[in-house]
Amino acid sequence: MPQFNVTTPQTSYPVLVERGVIARVNAFLPAKCGKVFIVTSRDVWQLHGTKLEAALTGRDYAVLFFIGGEDNKRLAHVERMAVEMSEAGADRTSVVIACGGGIVGDLGGFLAAIFMRGIPVIQVPTTLLAQVDAAVGGKTGANLISGKNLIGSFHQPLAVLIDPAVLSTLPEREYRAGLYEIIKHGVIADAPLFDFLEANREDVFAQVPDAVDRIIADSVRLKAEVVSNDEKESGLRRILNFGHTFGHALESETRYSRFLHGEAVSWGMRAATLLAADTGLLDAPSAARITGVLNSYGPIPSTTGIDAGALQNNLLKDKKTIQKQVHFVLPTAIGTVTVQSGAPEGAVREAIQKALVDCQ
Repeated sequence: MPQFNVTTPQTSYPVLVERGVIARVNAFLPAKCGKVFIVTSRDVWQLHGTKLEAALTGRDYAVLFFIGGEDNKRLAHVERMAVEMSEAGADRTSVVIACGGGIVGDLGGFLAAIFMRGIPVIQVPTTLLAQVDAAVGGKTGANLISGKNLIGSFHQPLAVLIDPAVLSTLPEREYRAGLYEIIKHGVIADAPLFDFLEANREDVFAQVPDAVDRIIADSVRLKAEVVSNDEKESGLRRILNFGHTFGHALESETRYSRFLHGEAVSWGMRAATLLAADTGLLDAPSAARITGVLNSYGPIPSTTGIDAGALQNNLLKDKKTIQKQVHFVLPTAIGTVTVQSGAPEGAVREAIQKALVDCQ
């Protein structure tokens, strides 16, 4: 199975895509490793805890349980886990293993980034969305009431261990949510990946190993290359936000209660594609292909009752907004995007309205 390396000015680490790799987690701990703290949720631990326990045989470790859910991705839970670590004897040789979905990875990584001013973390993502996006790249954080991931830090892991076999335990809706992030990667920089998703929907949904391993590996390769070239989102890495500016506004407006993150990104990609087409950046056939693939990997929850004006106002709260200029990642072709600021307000409103109607 493939291995990709993320290389930043401060560090370099492997991202492995390998069935059964969780059993090898011990090999990625530092030589002088103190107590290990596993950040996870109770449902993930019930499914995969025995694998980690077996892998850590002979190690001193403790489990820190997170309640789960986007509305609980808050500083209060980070502080609680930090207190538990301190009381359990954590020190600067301790290591965090974040085992779970994207929220667990974000909070576990943030806990590692700030505990004693920084200790190592290993990411073990167990959802498709986390495997192809959240776990790779070192972004960590927590939400504020006013917006998503407004508190956080870049904290690169020691390693990212991706086991595609664990996806068989995911509910179908969670699996679909991850597929939208893979579609995103195809649109922004990998036309052959997009073509594969378009042509092999049945194999992807059936989780045929060759198909699943291929789309995960392609996504991880792309993410590793982008992060290696732009660790802290000052340039190239911004393309990974395709669909996220609109999607975060949708999540915020619905108080993180109606849509999974990947579903919100799917809607956001639709809105961004419509905006690109309406402003002449993207030709109509390409726009139709993108929305067609999004439809074929759907559905997402209904957008009925959501106000377009409120969503447009929420765009200003996005952490990527600079001096009240909203930055949009817009496709110019399948496999190519551009970052634009200052899109006409009327065109943005029209794209939002069309996307809401399309998903009712």
